[in-house]
Amino acid sequence: MQFILILIVVMGGMGLSVEAGLLGPLGGEVGELWATFSVFGVGAALTFMLMLFFSPRNSPSFFKQPSWTLLGGVLGPVYVVILTFTAPVIGIAMTMISILMGQIAKSLLIDHYGLFGSQHRQIDRKRLMALFFIVIALILMAQG
Repeated sequence: MQFILILIVVMGGMGLSVEAGLLGPLGGEVGELWATFSVFGVGAALTFMLMLFFSPRNSPSFFKQPSWTLLGGVLGPVYVVILTFTAPVIGIAMTMISILMGQIAKSLLIDHYGLFGSQHRQIDRKRLMALFFIVIALILMAQG
């Protein structure tokens, strides 16, 4: 089961690379913020349609959740704006490896301290080596 979930996440990561490739030209034509808005507008419409057909009707109220859980709504557009600005300038691969480095570094801390209700996973030598290799990949790609 874990392998299937990892495969799904890898495919999602591939989708992010495609998204970065699409956002650069779109941002160049209509402006970076309009490109970001279009991604979230289409995404919100699609999500709304999925909610209509697949969301449980008796789920807890969205408005009764702690406000800090809505931070992703702020971070998502920031991430997309960053993609839109950087991918055309430094390339999609460099953008993605840079994002990956930031994600892994922060994820290690979130796991280590069990933040946001996540399961506690100690930072160990293997995890630090994985981050090290991502940093090396970033350095190698920056020199190319």
